[in-house]
Parts: sequence; structure tokens; C-alpha cells
Amino acid sequence: MENQIDFNTYLSTKKIDASKFKASEPELYEKLELVFAESHPASFTAQKLFLINPIRRKYQLKEEIEVAPTQPKMKFKPKMK
Repeated sequence: MENQIDFNTYLSTKKIDASKFKASEPELYEKLELVFAESHPASFTAQKLFLINPIRRKYQLKEEIEVAPTQPKMKFKPKMK
């Protein structure tokens, strides 16, 4: 059974830094990767949720936040007659 996404992509959707996780705990990473390859991502999440949350806290993915240029706010000018 082949998944639509790979394990690293799955980890990034769960906000887990895959490279830090793999470097720090290679045995656990490989074990979870094998289980992920054999199951559907939703099923994997349901089975391993108790492991995913602590891993997410430990290897949090740092996302770059895009800052959009702000436009000056228009001030309300009441019309007076």
C-alpha cells in the first residue's frame, strides 16, 4: 500500500522538524517511518497520536512567517454639511 505523501512531508504537516528528529532519535524515526509506509496517514495519526504530540513539542518546526507589507489604514472622515 503506497501513501500519497512521504514520511518527511507528513512530519512537516504535523509541524515536526524531520531532520532534527532523525538526527536525535534515528531508531524511533526509522521505526515510525516503517509503520507509516504500511498504513494510511490518517490511520497512522490515530495509532501514534500519543507519540506524535511529544515529538512535536520536542522537535518543533520553525516556520517562517511571511510579513505582508501593510497598507496605511484609511481614517474615517465624516461628511459635514
